[in-house]
Amino acid sequence: MADARVVDPVAACVAFGGNVGAVQENLHRALAAVAALPATRLTRISSLYRTAPVGVEDQPEFVNGALVVETRLPPRALLGALLDIEATLGRTREVRWGPRTVDLDLILYGEAVLAEADLELPHPRMHQRGFVLVPLAEVAATQRHPLLARTVAELLRDLGPTPDVELLGRPGWLEALLEGDDAIWV
Repeated sequence: MADARVVDPVAACVAFGGNVGAVQENLHRALAAVAALPATRLTRISSLYRTAPVGVEDQPEFVNGALVVETRLPPRALLGALLDIEATLGRTREVRWGPRTVDLDLILYGEAVLAEADLELPHPRMHQRGFVLVPLAEVAATQRHPLLARTVAELLRDLGPTPDVELLGRPGWLEALLEGDDAIWV
């Protein structure tokens, strides 16, 4: 992991999803790996949602959600860890916005604003995507977008109707990831 300096704890928001293979099993494994990251505590996980694909429409529907971690990892180290988890679970990047076993996107890292070739915070399209905002509003409604000066709840309201985002519910494995620690289940 590059740049593993310890920083003060930061609330980071991660959108997750997938649409290839045993999707819920892949997501379970991915979130368990996130929960096991060093200097990181999984604090909230949203419900799961069925969502329409964006960009490349000729592919299966996605299962999406969002989570919040409290981490001392700097943003680049956290991103590197998320990419490592994706690779371990078979994620390949052959087609932009194409099918994937698992996707872990760093959406917000506290109030950080970064614009680098391979890391942009906040995520540049988060405010345009119902599949990000609906689950994110469930776990981080009051988190502010540092550039737009709007909360996640306000961004979702601004986006308008999200008919392509359908609540699937909260499988027991999600709840089990949060049991036994100070995490919050919403």
